[in-house]
Amino acid sequence: MNTIIQAEIPQQLCQQAQLLIQQGWATNLQEVINEALRRYVESHEGSLSEAFIQDDVAWGLHGDVDI
Repeated sequence: MNTIIQAEIPQQLCQQAQLLIQQGWATNLQEVINEALRRYVESHEGSLSEAFIQDDVAWGLHGDVDI
């Protein structure tokens, strides 16, 4: 199942994406955005997991407090 989103991006970023498409690096803007989002999520998975672990440890050590 796909989700449709609407987003505003800077004109220069859109032009750079269009250039990649013209150069054959992607077939369309959707492909560029999907790949960019996938790479972003993958590159931040470790830091998200680490943050969740730190929150769990803080909760285990100190109870229900925000650290």
